[in-house]
Amino acid sequence: MLIYTKIVLNWFPNGCTHSKNSIDHFRTIAYTLSMPFDITRREALAGIAAIVAQPSYLLKLKAERPIGWAILGLGSYATNQIMPAFSACTESKLVALISGHSDKLERFGSQYGIAKSHRYTYDEMDAIKHNPDIDVVYIITPPSTHPSFTIRAANLGKHVCSEKPMAPTVAECQSMIDACKRNHRLLQIGYRCHYEVHNLRAIEACRSGELGRILSIESDHGFNIGHGQWRTQKALAGGGSMMDIGIYSLNALRYLSGEEPIEVSATITSPANDDRFVDCEDTVDFTLTFKSGLKAHGTSGYSWSPGKNQFKVVGSKGTLVANPATAYEGDSLHLNDLALNITPNNQWAAQMDHFSTCIRHNKKPATPGEEGLKDIKIIQAIYESARTGLPVRLV
Repeated sequence: MLIYTKIVLNWFPNGCTHSKNSIDHFRTIAYTLSMPFDITRREALAGIAAIVAQPSYLLKLKAERPIGWAILGLGSYATNQIMPAFSACTESKLVALISGHSDKLERFGSQYGIAKSHRYTYDEMDAIKHNPDIDVVYIITPPSTHPSFTIRAANLGKHVCSEKPMAPTVAECQSMIDACKRNHRLLQIGYRCHYEVHNLRAIEACRSGELGRILSIESDHGFNIGHGQWRTQKALAGGGSMMDIGIYSLNALRYLSGEEPIEVSATITSPANDDRFVDCEDTVDFTLTFKSGLKAHGTSGYSWSPGKNQFKVVGSKGTLVANPATAYEGDSLHLNDLALNITPNNQWAAQMDHFSTCIRHNKKPATPGEEGLKDIKIIQAIYESARTGLPVRLV
């Protein structure tokens, strides 16, 4: 029984039940476990049937191993926020690194105790297919690269977490969703605020009736960006401030309202003779209209000093203000000018552990690819409205 349990745990490494033509998988695993090649199809099927009859035993064994994560892209966000957060995880473990820089693989591999066999360049990435320690690839690279890396990882049999914004275009977002579905892999978009306790408390206040009827929502996010950054290169970023920091404003308006907009109007302004905005936009001012009649206002900017990171919800019974609202640390929430006592959590660990749990139980994550696709559809409509000077209906 234990032999068959080990086999099925490897054959169904993430709790999925979609594998086909099992005999080759069993023979490969038998080799891995130093077992003789003497497993017949009848024996294999008998073993599966025995384990299916005891699902609690199977889940108990699966729970003993954390879900293995490979980080793809070793930039600032990955190395300063994501990778340190694994120490606070209970369901997730950093097991591999993928990067285009061999020096980073060496430095961070040594720092985090990642075996050299689990460090991969982009050219070597296909080898992760044969590494059973890797369950998820977390893509933390410029948005234009997300589609190709997502499709590649899914084709290699790995689940995918992709940073936001999901991709520059709606079609590319859909290609990411389709690739994961085709390979029976889960796809999560890295909307960390959906797992951060201040934002969760804000959503509760908006949904529960604590604020009464929602009358207006405002969300503003921006900072003063430096020169020569990839974020101001449209080919890499897919756009300017709206695609980057503006997605926080947009996504907050959606999760606070609990609705999807039916119309958007927008304007874009960029300072003249500023080489940061030759290829992308600076300030975006947009309004979302919802089916209920609610209008929500958002802004984003790349030349703001000081910057902004805030939202405000006005209801018939009260006003909720977050400032900062979506920071890496120090978020605060006030209801009717009184600070709410909220113990901070590690939002990155919460995000990763949530996805690991979803993988373990084959459940759709709270922020799937469809969530990222919705934001990109709206962002493209914002760009169209700013270009034409007319409102754009959303379908």
